[in-house]
Amino acid sequence: MNKKIVGAALGLAVLAASSVASAHVNVGIGVGIPVAVYAPPPPVYVAPPVAYGAAPVTVAYGGYGDGDWRAREWRERREWREHEWRREQWREHEWHERGRWGGY
Repeated sequence: MNKKIVGAALGLAVLAASSVASAHVNVGIGVGIPVAVYAPPPPVYVAPPVAYGAAPVTVAYGGYGDGDWRAREWRERREWREHEWRREQWREHEWHERGRWGGY
C-alpha cells in the first residue's frame, strides 16, 4: 500500500514537473562563483526647458446657432427654395413687363 502511495506521489511529481517545463519556466541553480559583469548606468533624461510665450489665439467661426447639421441642412434647403421662388417671380415679372401676357 505504501509503495502505491509513493508511486502515485512520484507520478504526480513527474506530471507537475512536465507541466512546469511546458510553461517555459527556467529553474537555475547557482554554484557561487562570482563573475564581474559591467552594466552601464541607466540613461538620465532631463526635461526640456520651459518656454513661455504668447498665449495661442482662439479662433471661433460663426455658425448656425447650436451647430446641428440637420437644422443647418433644413435652413439651407429653405433658403434655396426661397431663392428659386424669387427667381421664378422675377422671371414672371419680366415676362409680364415685356407684354407677352396679353394674347393668351
